[in-house]
Amino acid sequence: MKMTNRAALSAVATLFAAPFRALFPAAKPALTLAPPTLAMPRALTGTTIRADVSGDPKAMIAALQTAHNEFKATVDANVGKKADSAEVQAKLDAINATMNGLEAALNEHATQIAAASMNGGLTAQPVDPEYSTAFASFMRAGGREDELKLTAAQKAGVRAAMSEGVPADGGLLTPNEWDRSITGRLKLISPMRSESTVISISKAAFTKLFTDRGVGSGWVGETASRPATATPQFTALGFGLGQLYANAAASQDVLDDAEINLESWLIDEIETEFSRQEGIAFTAGDGVNKPHGFLNYAVGGTAAARHPFGAIDVLTSGNATGIASDKLVDVIYKLPAIYSQNAKFFMNRASLGSVRKLKDGQGNYLWQPTFVAGQPSTLAGYSVVDMPDMPNVVADALALAFGDMRETYLVIDRIGVRILRDPYTNKPYICFYVTKRVGGGVKNPDAMKIIKIGA
Repeated sequence: MKMTNRAALSAVATLFAAPFRALFPAAKPALTLAPPTLAMPRALTGTTIRADVSGDPKAMIAALQTAHNEFKATVDANVGKKADSAEVQAKLDAINATMNGLEAALNEHATQIAAASMNGGLTAQPVDPEYSTAFASFMRAGGREDELKLTAAQKAGVRAAMSEGVPADGGLLTPNEWDRSITGRLKLISPMRSESTVISISKAAFTKLFTDRGVGSGWVGETASRPATATPQFTALGFGLGQLYANAAASQDVLDDAEINLESWLIDEIETEFSRQEGIAFTAGDGVNKPHGFLNYAVGGTAAARHPFGAIDVLTSGNATGIASDKLVDVIYKLPAIYSQNAKFFMNRASLGSVRKLKDGQGNYLWQPTFVAGQPSTLAGYSVVDMPDMPNVVADALALAFGDMRETYLVIDRIGVRILRDPYTNKPYICFYVTKRVGGGVKNPDAMKIIKIGA
């Protein structure tokens, strides 16, 4: 039988007290000893007898033996004269017998303690040692169930009652943090508007007048007659307006409950989309319900004959699939000097990667990176504008343009952006009907030259 420390100590106390109750019964006043006469042994008063003294049963037995010896000496000193009686002697013999039995019991208990210590402790061997070990590890180090190799049933017992992964077990108390801003996918916006001339009008359309400057003149003598000379002619060119629109919808509930201002966000998104659509039209628009793009004014384009000054000149690149460095020099000097002061190269980023590799006859790169903050890099001494809507460098593509875009292209705005918040048309949705009327076209084809990929 395995005994706990508390049970062992209780048994020791019972066995130790029994002979004293027999030796000094309350019914026999003749043997009653005054308290000062029989002092308690020092081993009993000064030493606490524990079943786990220093964790060593031998120490416990030694303490009990010391207490017994001191008690015996006290009895001999104080009641020795009365030990001659047969009754007292019999009771002392009973004490000795009890002490011998107690010593034997303690020895057996010590043996059991030592055996239990060798087997890992006094506690019973667990029925499920793997589970017990895992549970102890979890309670001691906080290991999660995915770190403990348990069965599904064991996991259910090891996991804490409250868990973040299960809504009903506490997951509802740990909501996710939401971003109060929205990151949109990149839309490449053409800088055509910022590079062009922009005007606002207050009518339904815009017409621009052009003159051929066909004034005649001649040299005459002092008295010679002055025949009539040629008179300049005028031509009107209309710039129609196209209309951009968007009709985004959102329910009233989401507008009320959203963590961000959806109305403002939707309008910003629409304006960004309008800018993207404008850039495409200003570069290559066909003029159907939209502006005419400047590339269509090139020789052979759909709007080549539209302008009274004619089409934009086109030069070949000198290479069937690329650009020859000499052609960049040709296009620079093909442009009239009056427009070269504000001239720039216009191409997309892929084309820019091709022309950066070009060199002159001495092996110097035509591309020169800038070393001054705020100043653009240059190609053959001229600034380069990254225009995403320009074609790539492929056969027959109008991949590069060079000239003064502000003098070349005209952007026409009518009023600007209009926003109509419509809660009636499509209940229960709120529609944001956004419109913009804008036109555009080439106003001076002489201020721009275009390079076409081809030999």
